[in-house]
Amino acid sequence: FQSVIFIRDRNSHGQEVSGYIDYAHRLKIEDFEVYFSGKKRLLPKPTDLSFYNWESHIAVWNSSPNYQVVADNPEGLLFKYKRDRKILNVDPKAQPGDSSTRMSIKTDLYTQVVIFDHISRRK
Repeated sequence: FQSVIFIRDRNSHGQEVSGYIDYAHRLKIEDFEVYFSGKKRLLPKPTDLSFYNWESHIAVWNSSPNYQVVADNPEGLLFKYKRDRKILNVDPKAQPGDSSTRMSIKTDLYTQVVIFDHISRRK
Protein backbone atom coordinates (compact mmCIF):
# COMPACT_ATOMS: atom_id res chain seq x y z
CA PHE A 1 0.00 0.00 0.00
CA GLN A 2 0.95 3.66 -0.41
CA SER A 3 0.82 6.13 2.49
CA VAL A 4 0.32 9.87 2.56
CA ILE A 5 1.22 11.52 5.86
CA PHE A 6 -0.38 14.81 6.93
CA ILE A 7 1.66 16.72 9.52
CA ARG A 8 0.86 20.05 11.17
CA ASP A 9 3.42 21.49 13.56
CA ARG A 10 5.89 24.34 14.12
CA ASN A 11 9.16 24.58 12.17
CA SER A 12 12.53 25.63 13.64
CA HIS A 13 11.50 29.32 13.26
CA GLY A 14 8.36 28.75 15.34
CA GLN A 15 6.07 29.09 12.30
CA GLU A 16 3.13 26.75 11.95
CA VAL A 17 3.46 24.59 8.82
CA SER A 18 1.37 21.75 7.46
CA GLY A 19 1.41 19.50 4.46
CA TYR A 20 0.95 16.13 2.87
CA ILE A 21 3.98 13.87 2.37
CA ASP A 22 4.15 10.99 -0.12
CA TYR A 23 5.88 8.63 2.30
CA ALA A 24 7.22 6.16 -0.31
CA HIS A 25 8.64 8.98 -2.45
CA ARG A 26 10.32 10.80 0.48
CA LEU A 27 11.73 7.46 1.68
CA LYS A 28 13.37 6.95 -1.74
CA ILE A 29 14.95 10.41 -1.97
CA GLU A 30 15.87 11.03 1.66
CA ASP A 31 17.60 9.13 4.47
CA PHE A 32 14.94 8.60 7.15
CA GLU A 33 17.40 7.34 9.78
CA VAL A 34 17.48 10.85 11.35
CA TYR A 35 13.68 10.76 11.77
CA PHE A 36 13.51 7.16 13.00
CA SER A 37 16.31 7.80 15.53
CA GLY A 38 14.64 11.00 16.78
CA LYS A 39 17.54 13.28 15.77
CA LYS A 40 15.23 15.27 13.50
CA ARG A 41 11.47 15.69 13.27
CA LEU A 42 9.68 14.85 10.04
CA LEU A 43 8.06 18.01 8.68
CA PRO A 44 6.49 18.81 5.32
CA LYS A 45 8.70 20.61 2.79
CA PRO A 46 7.81 22.84 -0.18
CA THR A 47 8.77 19.88 -2.42
CA ASP A 48 6.13 17.53 -0.91
CA LEU A 49 2.62 16.87 -2.25
CA SER A 50 1.45 19.99 -0.45
CA PHE A 51 3.01 22.50 1.91
CA TYR A 52 1.49 25.50 3.70
CA ASN A 53 3.20 28.02 5.97
CA TRP A 54 0.46 29.59 8.09
CA GLU A 55 2.54 32.69 8.89
CA SER A 56 3.88 33.59 5.43
CA HIS A 57 0.78 32.15 3.67
CA ILE A 58 3.02 30.30 1.22
CA ALA A 59 1.08 27.43 -0.35
CA VAL A 60 2.75 24.94 -2.69
CA TRP A 61 1.68 21.63 -4.18
CA ASN A 62 3.56 19.17 -6.36
CA SER A 63 2.68 15.86 -7.94
CA SER A 64 5.02 12.98 -7.08
CA PRO A 65 5.89 9.78 -8.96
CA ASN A 66 2.99 8.11 -7.07
CA TYR A 67 0.32 10.81 -6.76
CA GLN A 68 -1.12 13.53 -8.98
CA VAL A 69 -2.34 16.58 -7.05
CA VAL A 70 -5.87 17.72 -7.96
CA ALA A 71 -5.88 21.22 -6.46
CA ASP A 72 -8.55 23.01 -8.52
CA ASN A 73 -11.41 20.94 -7.16
CA PRO A 74 -14.55 22.35 -5.45
CA GLU A 75 -14.32 19.54 -2.84
CA GLY A 76 -10.84 20.70 -1.82
CA LEU A 77 -7.44 19.12 -2.22
CA LEU A 78 -7.43 15.61 -3.69
CA PHE A 79 -4.66 13.18 -4.62
CA LYS A 80 -5.03 10.72 -7.50
CA TYR A 81 -2.93 7.58 -7.15
CA LYS A 82 -1.24 7.17 -10.53
CA ARG A 83 -1.27 3.36 -10.69
CA ASP A 84 -5.00 2.76 -10.25
CA ARG A 85 -6.19 6.36 -10.81
CA LYS A 86 -8.32 6.25 -7.64
CA ILE A 87 -8.86 9.45 -5.70
CA LEU A 88 -7.69 9.99 -2.12
CA ASN A 89 -9.86 12.64 -0.44
CA VAL A 90 -8.08 14.22 2.54
CA ASP A 91 -11.10 16.27 3.70
CA PRO A 92 -11.71 15.18 7.34
CA LYS A 93 -15.50 15.45 6.80
CA ALA A 94 -15.47 13.13 3.75
CA GLN A 95 -14.68 9.47 3.22
CA PRO A 96 -11.04 9.00 2.11
CA GLY A 97 -12.11 7.09 -1.03
CA ASP A 98 -12.09 3.60 -2.50
CA SER A 99 -9.36 1.35 -1.08
CA SER A 100 -8.19 4.11 1.29
CA THR A 101 -8.21 4.57 5.06
CA ARG A 102 -7.59 7.55 7.36
CA MET A 103 -6.01 7.22 10.79
CA SER A 104 -5.46 10.13 13.19
CA ILE A 105 -2.39 9.61 15.37
CA LYS A 106 -2.38 10.91 18.93
CA THR A 107 1.13 12.15 19.74
CA ASP A 108 2.88 14.75 21.86
CA LEU A 109 5.59 15.16 19.19
CA TYR A 110 3.40 17.01 16.65
CA THR A 111 0.35 19.27 16.71
CA GLN A 112 -1.50 16.94 14.33
CA VAL A 113 -0.67 13.76 12.38
CA VAL A 114 -2.99 11.85 10.05
CA ILE A 115 -1.93 8.83 7.98
CA PHE A 116 -3.82 7.94 4.82
CA ASP A 117 -3.19 4.44 3.46
CA HIS A 118 -4.16 3.56 -0.09
CA ILE A 119 -4.23 -0.08 -1.14
CA SER A 120 -3.66 -0.47 -4.87
CA ARG A 121 -4.88 -3.59 -6.60
CA ARG A 122 -2.71 -2.91 -9.66
CA LYS A 123 0.87 -4.12 -9.82
